Amino acid sequence: QVQLVESGGGLVQAGGSLRLSCAASGGTFNTYHMGWFRQAPGKEREFVASISWSGGRTYYADSVKGRFTISRDNAKNTVYLQMNDLKPEDTAVYYCAADVTYWGRSRPGDYDYWGQGTQVTVSS
Repeated sequence: QVQLVESGGGLVQAGGSLRLSCAASGGTFNTYHMGWFRQAPGKEREFVASISWSGGRTYYADSVKGRFTISRDNAKNTVYLQMNDLKPEDTAVYYCAADVTYWGRSRPGDYDYWGQGTQVTVSS
């Protein structure tokens, strides 16, 4: 069974940075396309970014383009989300997810495995 564990969340002031990590175990990480999603209180889970199995292709939501960067290290079975110039509207629980089939999908239902989430809070 694939397990995904996020870390790196916390409280940061607007304009600051955080780097989230998601460590995978129990599967073949280097064959999975990976994604980051977030969910704010009272809102639906939304797509943030995705990266192909090789790391060669990335895709971002318009709301984070130019501020967030997704990357992966297949030797460490880990995917990252570098978040710069954070804004209060970025406050949410951030989840990583694995898609074993296709790259670049943005619907939560398309992803096969999920982590438990890590809280990111941006103060103004």
